[in-house]
Amino acid sequence: MADPRGFLKVRERELAPKRPVALRLKDWREVVDPADPKLVARQASRCMDCGVAFCHQGCPLGNLIPEWNDLMHRGRGREAIERLHETNNFPEFTGRACPAPCESACVLGINQPAVTIKQIENSIIDQAFAQGWVQPQPPSRLTGKTVAVVGSGPAGLAAAQQLTRAGHTVAVYERDEEPGGLLRFGIPDFKLEKELVARRVEQLKQEGTRFRCGIEVGRDMAWSELRRRFDAVVVATGATVPRELPIPGRDLPGVHFAMEYLTASNRSRATDRSVAGPIDARGKHVVVIGGGDTGADCIGTAHRQGARSVTNLAIGRKPSSSRSDAQPWPVHPTLFEVSSSHEEGGERRYLASTVEFVSDADGAVRALRVAETGFTEEGRVPIPGTERLIDADLVLIAMGFTGPEAVEDATIALPRDARGAFERQRDYATDLPGVFVAGDAGRGQSLIVWAIAEGRAAAASVDRYLTGETVLPSPVTAFDRAFA
Repeated sequence: MADPRGFLKVRERELAPKRPVALRLKDWREVVDPADPKLVARQASRCMDCGVAFCHQGCPLGNLIPEWNDLMHRGRGREAIERLHETNNFPEFTGRACPAPCESACVLGINQPAVTIKQIENSIIDQAFAQGWVQPQPPSRLTGKTVAVVGSGPAGLAAAQQLTRAGHTVAVYERDEEPGGLLRFGIPDFKLEKELVARRVEQLKQEGTRFRCGIEVGRDMAWSELRRRFDAVVVATGATVPRELPIPGRDLPGVHFAMEYLTASNRSRATDRSVAGPIDARGKHVVVIGGGDTGADCIGTAHRQGARSVTNLAIGRKPSSSRSDAQPWPVHPTLFEVSSSHEEGGERRYLASTVEFVSDADGAVRALRVAETGFTEEGRVPIPGTERLIDADLVLIAMGFTGPEAVEDATIALPRDARGAFERQRDYATDLPGVFVAGDAGRGQSLIVWAIAEGRAAAASVDRYLTGETVLPSPVTAFDRAFA
């Protein structure tokens, strides 16, 4: 390390400042300002170069974190991006949209605030693009083998890039009008600006990956036809089926799934930045049901659209602000967190069980009937006699996802496991020759970093299937799980 005593000299964890709330609510730009290079170098010096770097295992990609921390402390950004790209195809995505389990596993975090790994990662890739160090890497030769990747989210893009660079001819099929999946249409701009997605897609195109957008396999093109045309198929369609809330009034106008709302907003901004979209929060009492990242994205979007009020309901208890004994280091703990969206206003309520959507005289939602959550042997239930009404003109259900959408084709029957995801073997292969499953479609709802790791690993399995061997990295198996 450049300074083996850096973690003793710099004990304070410093993050780049966020733009003021009053300012950022006027636009859709990213919330956090770029970090000062001196700040990044100073924070990178806190990395201990541990004998056993648990951050490697905390990150399913196996990022070489101590190595690129050291290089950024030394001011050697070009070498840092080379190390970062060895394990991560898209660090600008993980650096913005990943909750950083690597930081939870940081050894320094045992008795000091963890190293600002996520911020340093962002700085590396932002500097690399600004300096022109990120260039297409087309293959030196073609194998003559063809691969279809269905879905262009992080798992599909990672698999496509790895396979293209290995010399295979890869076509990515995406039912939306642009590639990117939830990166493009699910995550709001203030968290991940779409220019970042577009420039990576352009890199893939220049390397040779072909994109077929506006084509839904199973509707516009039969799965059997896809298998006939290609030597291998990677199913990376994600876990896009939302968890339902089957209570009275669910079908009232004004009650929507979170992803309906976010997708409509992102799609409208892509075509006309002055239009909010078909689901507009302006002037409305907005209630978001669900306390996760998707719910926070809805809160930030509603604020920018000019909501009259925003209330966030979570059915469980308020998480602790520090690790519990049940989630010791290096487990990624469930903690009370204040995201940038929460900073912007609104109210958060815990132990809130929604029991009914209440309509107005015109038949649209006007309120929620909410009770306090009780805990029984059967699970969480509303406590009778604790009901109260909450004003709501727009309700967004952000309770997570239950699995991938069904494949309605007898020629490619994909059975599901107990969690609702598509079954696959340890190497991502299914029982169908040449058909592989990667990302949330096989893992279930998970993190972007796991999706990229699975895309890379599935690509290695496909390469081995097509050629008999592979030199592509395989960071995780289909059965691996995070620290638990």
